[in-house]
Amino acid sequence: MTLFSESKYLKDLCDITFSSYEHGWDERNGGNVSIRLTEDDLSDFDDVSETKREYDLGFDASAVSGQYFLVTGSGRYFRNVIKRPELDAGLVRISDDGSKAELRWGFEDGAHPTSEFPTHLMSHIERLKADSSQRVVMHCHPTNFVALSFTQDLDERSISRLLWKMQAESLVVFPEGIGIIPYMTPGTNEIGKATAAKMADYRVVMWPHHGIFAVGSDPDETYGLIETVEKAALIYSQICAQGGSVKQEITDEQLHELADAFGVTGNPEFLDWNK
Repeated sequence: MTLFSESKYLKDLCDITFSSYEHGWDERNGGNVSIRLTEDDLSDFDDVSETKREYDLGFDASAVSGQYFLVTGSGRYFRNVIKRPELDAGLVRISDDGSKAELRWGFEDGAHPTSEFPTHLMSHIERLKADSSQRVVMHCHPTNFVALSFTQDLDERSISRLLWKMQAESLVVFPEGIGIIPYMTPGTNEIGKATAAKMADYRVVMWPHHGIFAVGSDPDETYGLIETVEKAALIYSQICAQGGSVKQEITDEQLHELADAFGVTGNPEFLDWNK
């Protein structure tokens, strides 16, 4: 018998949640992750075929009906997932009519998916329209990135350019830039819809005064995307701590050269092409 507890998917979830906690991005029960899985991914496991409980989703998720999601639990701490994944994580299947999540594994002490799960599903649905390899949604609270939402105008162009110019990796890793929504109450369908709308064009969305929502094709890519964004924000914080005077920076011409060298296309609305 092959058990889901031995799967690489669960190991990946444990790895990124604990690493994010160690970075200080997931205090208490902050943060949540979901990983989309297919029936083929689960075909070797003998303990994921029975529905143990059902959870109402509160919106129509029929666009991903029949698909599976490994998701962290509501009120659970990232630092504990690696020690007790069978309690703090669950594998759910979206019901055929898209109204419920059917628990197939985990949440053994009665837990349920994160309150942000509808927002995750909305983002998965939107990103799948743009990228069929979309698998992972991750939300956490990177300190320096969140700080930008207090000190900078909430303008996608200006914040994207600021982060691009902090290090050579930024444009290469997130060439489309950063999406931003207004401050909204978390755990609501309203914030889910607003985030999903941004996911049509961006893989990173800022939740002002709160955190980051990021997506990707696998856990490493998604986590690496967040690390890169936060590193750029950290560099900016260090610049400010050193007095805030910038004597030289990555120019727009150099950003174009980076894009050409790495085969990416920088968001043309955010680049100054004539400089």
